Amino acid sequence: MRISAGAGRRLAAAAWLGGGLALTALLVRISLTARVMSDGGNNALQAWDLLHGHLLLHGWQIGDANYYFLELPLMALTEALFGLGDLAQHVSSALTYTLITAAAAAVAVAGSRGPARAARGAAVLAVMAAPLFAGTTFLVLEEPDHTGTALFILGSFLLIDRLPTWRLTAPLLLVILTAGQFEDLTVRYVAVPAITAVCAYRALAARSPRSPDTLLAGTALVSVPLSALFGRLWVHLGGFTTARPRGGLSPVRQWPHHVLVTLANIRVLFGGAPVAGVVPGWKCYFGLACALAGAFGFAWVAWRWRRASRAEQLIAAGIVFNCGVFAVSTFASPGEPHELAAVLPCGAALAARALVPARIRGTKAALASVTAAALIAALPLAYAATRPAYQSPKAPLAAWLEAHGLTYGLGTYDDGATVTVLAGNRIQLQVVHVGYRLGRSQYEVREDWYYPAQHDATFAVANPAQRLPASLIQHDFGKPAATYKVDNWTVMVYKKNLLQLVRP
Repeated sequence: MRISAGAGRRLAAAAWLGGGLALTALLVRISLTARVMSDGGNNALQAWDLLHGHLLLHGWQIGDANYYFLELPLMALTEALFGLGDLAQHVSSALTYTLITAAAAAVAVAGSRGPARAARGAAVLAVMAAPLFAGTTFLVLEEPDHTGTALFILGSFLLIDRLPTWRLTAPLLLVILTAGQFEDLTVRYVAVPAITAVCAYRALAARSPRSPDTLLAGTALVSVPLSALFGRLWVHLGGFTTARPRGGLSPVRQWPHHVLVTLANIRVLFGGAPVAGVVPGWKCYFGLACALAGAFGFAWVAWRWRRASRAEQLIAAGIVFNCGVFAVSTFASPGEPHELAAVLPCGAALAARALVPARIRGTKAALASVTAAALIAALPLAYAATRPAYQSPKAPLAAWLEAHGLTYGLGTYDDGATVTVLAGNRIQLQVVHVGYRLGRSQYEVREDWYYPAQHDATFAVANPAQRLPASLIQHDFGKPAATYKVDNWTVMVYKKNLLQLVRP
């Protein structure tokens, strides 16, 4: 029985949608095996405010990346379904990773058909599965930490590749780049220069200064001052404020070493090297193979540069700018590949395009290719999903505080948002900055948390491992009315409002 073209497209769309849902469910299970830390906890609290109508997040002082246009709305959506807690964070992380994988797959399958299309999609998934297989899930899947920024980068590349002459491409590109830079400056240093360079090159090569490429290059440049203007307008309207970017240009003498650090961090990103106490063992060979596949894809595009598609050129240029900016910046620290997060899906897309031909002829060859690619993708994901669920070591503290009716107190950054989210906001543990006196934090906090007229902080949680010993709390706040030992913490209860003693 012959299937019509329309029916075939509907079947293909249904297959991709079903695969996406299945992948999301699997990623949720994998996400449950990894930890969610204070940064993610603060993002969950910001999303909770969004969900409750505080659209500008007035009063929030957020870090240099705010994730306002992607991760926070997704997290607000999952919190609407599951409430404030770890589960909502894991589901939103899985959704973000699915979207990034889908964007990389969309680039990879362009120009291919049938079995080749499926094989390329599976190849992308295999590369994206590599860090999960290695056990470094917390680097790429947990809590907003530049991973979702890849969607703005790949999304802008896809738009240019698929619709370069459409009259709405330039306005849409301007919106994507402006929103991306507003939430994470990585877009400014990766997507903007890549689009400008590639589109300008294509306009010059075609000797057509009035080509769509010229317009797109100009659009990318315009997005830089526009995003800065939008940020100022946001603050003027009463929106959240952000910290100054942490990074900067490193001394030139450090650049050669930073190049080596960058290469090592790419290995870590792909799951091909140990990091933060995680030793992948034999599983690192799969990560190394995926990293080499991405490098092969990059070299393949460079070799055939003039014949490469717009998307291939844009992704290759994006990798160059991402790695180049990282190598000359102060971000280049061993075992810290977060600012290189976009290299993973970009490498996955290029690896799939280089290793899988656009057409696979012959039934046996097609079946073998699709089966092999599917197994290479599915087995690492299945292995990662078999790991036991992560049990937060802070859960006993949250449970103890709730059981003893202690609802508002002070603690360290490492404990604060994590405990608050674990308790579903029934306990609020606010952060104090450790200086010559204990003061209110200026990072990832809301101003009114420290208003004595609105809140009554009756306890403090000492954590010597985070530079907040009980002796320092007693020195600033006086002798507590009662002291309790809860695992590694010391809970100090007072009969006064500690917010009145916290340095502004």
